[in-house]
Amino acid sequence: MKILYSLSRYFVGSLFIFSGAIKINDPVGTQIKLEEYFQVFSTDFTSLFELLVPFALFISVFLCCLEIILGFALLMNYKMKLVSSITLGLIVFFTFLTFYSAYFNKVTDCGCFGDAIKLTPWESFYKDIILLSFSLIIYILHTKLKDQTGLLYIKIFDDNNFKNGLLIFVTSICLIVSYSAINFLPFIDFRAYKVGNYIPDLMEPSDELKYSYIMEKNGITYEFESYPNDESYVFKEIKLLNPEAEPKITDYSIWNENKDLTKESFLGNKLFIIVHDIDKIGISGKNEKEFIKKLKILISNISFWVEPIFLTSSNPNSFKNFITKNDIKINIAYGDATVLKTMIRSNPGFFLMRNGTIKGKWHFNKFPDAQEILRKSNIKM
Repeated sequence: MKILYSLSRYFVGSLFIFSGAIKINDPVGTQIKLEEYFQVFSTDFTSLFELLVPFALFISVFLCCLEIILGFALLMNYKMKLVSSITLGLIVFFTFLTFYSAYFNKVTDCGCFGDAIKLTPWESFYKDIILLSFSLIIYILHTKLKDQTGLLYIKIFDDNNFKNGLLIFVTSICLIVSYSAINFLPFIDFRAYKVGNYIPDLMEPSDELKYSYIMEKNGITYEFESYPNDESYVFKEIKLLNPEAEPKITDYSIWNENKDLTKESFLGNKLFIIVHDIDKIGISGKNEKEFIKKLKILISNISFWVEPIFLTSSNPNSFKNFITKNDIKINIAYGDATVLKTMIRSNPGFFLMRNGTIKGKWHFNKFPDAQEILRKSNIKM
C-alpha cells in the first residue's frame, strides 16, 4: 500500500507541476480558454457565468499557481488531509469539464497543457479519468497509512519549516513568472506563430492527408478507404487517418475592405501593429498618449524599409475613429480575433515578418526600437 500511495503521489504531483509550469508561462492563453468555457456555460447553464469573464485572467493565474503548489505538496507529502481533498475536488471538476466538452463537442481543446501539447477532447477526458483514479488512491490511503514515508523517502521533507519555505518560494516564482508573461509576453512560445517560423510552410500539410468514410447500411456501420459507389450506403462522417500531418496553421487570413491580403502579407518586410480589440486596449490615458507619440516616431523611422500596418479584429468604425483621432496615417488590415490573440498575447502588440518568416514580437510594455526592427529585417544602415 505504501508503494501504491507513493507512486500515486509522485505521478499526480509531477503531472500537476508539469501542466501548471506550461500554463504559468502563458496565463493569457489560459485566460482565453477560460473565457471560452464561461461563454459556453453561460449559454448552456446560466448567464451568471458571464460575470466571471472579467476575472478570467485572475482565475487563470490562481489555477496555474494552485496546480504547481499542489504538485509540490503531493511530492513532499505535505498536509495530505487538505491537499488530497483539494486535489480530488479539482480533478473531479476537470473530469466533468472535459467530459462535457467531449460529449457535447463544445470546446475542442481543453488547454490542459497549454499550446505545448494538444489533446483532443476525449484524450483530455481519458487523461482526467486516469488522474481521478490516482487521486482517489491518494485520498483513501493517506488516512490509512500511519507511516506515510513510503517509496523514495527524503528526510528533509520531515522538516515543516523547509516545506513551508519551499511552498512560499514556489508561489513567489509562480507569481513572478505569470506577471512577466502577462506584461512582457511568455518566456517560451509554444504556438505556431513563434519567432523563426515560416508561416506559408505551416499552412500546408506535412504529408498527404488520408481519409476514410464512415457509412451506414441496415443499421450497421462500415468504414471505407474510398467513397463507395453503392447508393444504399448512408454517409455518416469523414475521418482523418493521419491528423499529425494537418497544417499547423489553418486559420491565418487577413484582409481590408477591398481585397484579401493573406498572400500579400508574405511579401517584403511588414510590421503589424496588432490590436485585438480597440475597446479593450491595454493602454489608457497618459500611457496611451505616450504610446501614440512613440508609435508615430517609430513609423517615420522605419516606413522606408518596413511597411507598418495596423492589424485588428475591432469594429471598423471604432478603429477608424481611433486612428483619425490620433492622426496615424498607415494602412489598416483585419483578421480573426482568435488568430490575432494566438499571434501575440499583447493588445496592442508588434509582430514583424520578413517574406513570411516571423522575425520579432514585442509587448507594448517593451516598445521596440527602430534600429532593432531594421536589424531583424536584415536592413543594414
